[in-house]
This record gives sequence, C-alpha cells and structure tokens, in this order.
Amino acid sequence: MNVRRVLLASPRGYCAGVERAVETVERALEHYGAPVYVRKQIVHNLHVVRDLEARGAIFVDDERDAPRGATVVYSAHGVAPTVHANSAALGHDVIDATCPLVTKVHVQAKRYAANGYTVLLIGHAAHEEVVGTMGEAPDSTILVQDVAEAEALELPADARLAYVTQTTLSVDETGEIIATLRRRFPQIVTIAMSGAYRNSAELPAEARAHGFYAKGAPASNLVATLALLLEGNRAPSV
Repeated sequence: MNVRRVLLASPRGYCAGVERAVETVERALEHYGAPVYVRKQIVHNLHVVRDLEARGAIFVDDERDAPRGATVVYSAHGVAPTVHANSAALGHDVIDATCPLVTKVHVQAKRYAANGYTVLLIGHAAHEEVVGTMGEAPDSTILVQDVAEAEALELPADARLAYVTQTTLSVDETGEIIATLRRRFPQIVTIAMSGAYRNSAELPAEARAHGFYAKGAPASNLVATLALLLEGNRAPSV
C-alpha cells in the first residue's frame, strides 16, 4: 500500500487513572527500592511494563503470589474486598493505585446495595474492573454484558434497581443496553457512567475515505473500543 499522507486524529492515550497508577509504581520503586510487586499489568503497554520490570517491578496475577511482607501495588482497575483481605493476611505493604473513578463506582455500588437496590453492572465478565466491582456486593449485583442479557432479565416490576457501567466502556457500547434497561424498568436510577469521553475523537474526512490505524495493545479495552468507534464511522480498516 502506498501511503502518501498520514493524518492524526485527536490522540487518546491511556486515561489519567492509569497514568497515575504507573507513576505510583515508579515512585514506589524510588522510595522502597526493588522489588515492588504489582498485581496484574499496570497498563496494557508492553514497553511501559518492560521498563518497570527492568527497574525492579514484579508483576503477579494474584496478590497471594507476592511473598509475605512485600510491597504490593494494586492496578488502576481496582480490586474486590477479598484481595485486600488476602494481602492483610500476608502482611503486605499495600499501595492502592485504583483509579478514583473506579473507587467512586465501588463506593456507590456498595451504598446502593446496602439500601436494598439490585445493582445492574454493564460490563465484560473477564475484565478486572468488573470482577472488583462485583466483589463489593456480590449478592446484590447482576452483570449485564449486552442487549440480549438486558432483555432476558427477570426482575419484579417494582424492584429497586440501579445501574453502573464499567468505566472503560464507551457510549456506543453501553447506550443501547442502557436504553433497554430504562425501557423495561423505568424506575431504574444511574449510579455512575462510563469514561466514554476518552474515545470521542473526531475522524478527519480523509480517514473516513481512505482508511485508519488504531495504534495500541490488543488486550486494551480502550483500544478495542476505539477500533469499534472507527468502524462505526464507516472508516475502512487498514
């Protein structure tokens, strides 16, 4: 393919919460020295991860993989209360780098559940943030992943309902699901909305006509969402 001109749409890097989490690991390494254990990948960027590893960060899938008394950083996606309990039992020096937006979701979900609401969580089952949010009120939270699941919900007509969305999902991903929930359950209230503004880049007309690249890690939900946004704007994939 002969590319004569490249136009850059409004760039979308990783969000402020992830940037804050990366800085937290960097400061922990400077203050405590190596090793610093990090639960899950701090960011879906292999270059950043490799750089942190070279400086002494050790990434683990489970907090119980870190030794007793270790310094452990939780990623921006947040964790369930059971993770805190496991770290406490192992005497970890915990640094919680959970994104403030995710923390708000956790607090609100727990509060609404305590007040007798059933919380409908719009998100993806395997995502770390969803696992953490559901862990705040597991008996009162129902995961809704798509419109079909929203249509299939069987709840009393007068049920006290509230919905919350995974913060990394876009309006395009959640809008139809939310509309379905509001149609079926008019009494439903909103707890917190997604961080969809991150993916609201406008495409140049030339990109719509000739093609685009969405640059980023395949494992990143934000990158996948950006690709869907581009396809939704009928920009041909390159």
